[in-house]
Amino acid sequence: MSMKEFSGKVAVVTGAASGIGLATASRFAEAGMKVVMADIQEDALEDAVKSLGNMGHEVLGVPTDVSKWDAIQALAEKTMAEFGAVNVVHNNAGVVVSGPIAELTLADWEWVLGVDLWSVIYGIKAFLPLIRQSGEGHIINTSSVNGLQASGAIAPYSVAKFGVVALTETLRLELDADDSDISASVLCPGPINTQIVFSKRNRDAESAKDHSSSAEEKAFEKHAGTMLAQRGKDPSEVADMVMDAIVNDDFWILTHPEWKEIMQARAAALSNDNSLYTGSAG
Repeated sequence: MSMKEFSGKVAVVTGAASGIGLATASRFAEAGMKVVMADIQEDALEDAVKSLGNMGHEVLGVPTDVSKWDAIQALAEKTMAEFGAVNVVHNNAGVVVSGPIAELTLADWEWVLGVDLWSVIYGIKAFLPLIRQSGEGHIINTSSVNGLQASGAIAPYSVAKFGVVALTETLRLELDADDSDISASVLCPGPINTQIVFSKRNRDAESAKDHSSSAEEKAFEKHAGTMLAQRGKDPSEVADMVMDAIVNDDFWILTHPEWKEIMQARAAALSNDNSLYTGSAG
């Protein structure tokens, strides 16, 4: 069941102060939705809310540490208190930490899994009942092409993103089996012009105290940061894809179609010789 009408409906977006989250929040607002924007970076969130508000959109900003269940519960409560309903939820907040598996700390794993996977679990747990109360809606969960195939030096990110794919696929199967008026999509971005490579700027000191920068981390930040800035798609393009997926009730949102070929080659490697396919789209 796809949503066709957006005016007057309510959307919640996490990681909404920049990048893909800001783009989808803006796109939802342009479609006439009331938008709740959640982010841990309070100054950027305040600026984003002010910008959309100045354009005449109904927007609520809620500073939120999405890795905390209590914070997601509070986000849901504030959404209902302000707008009385919720229809669309984009669980989008994401971070990355880089380094060899042997050198990553448990705090590194906990930070990334908390933001990238647990926040999606919390988001579904808190908001799915509220969407049901509202009658119809859609949940979009941001994974990554690294949720389709892992790459070296960012193990926690890949583990979390594989988990988001599995979680969203399970959710969609259950909703479809119930013939629900709610649906779900998984967003798997390739290179997008965002600042996720530098997401450690929002990591608290206690979590980061035992992390030591490695040569792999420095190389990752330099290479990936430059590549995203120079070759990454604009987040507004992704926001349009998200909106199209809601309207068309698409499950997969792949920002880079060439990844279909990558996944076909991966499946072929599994079925033909059980080898590990290590190709990439870029």
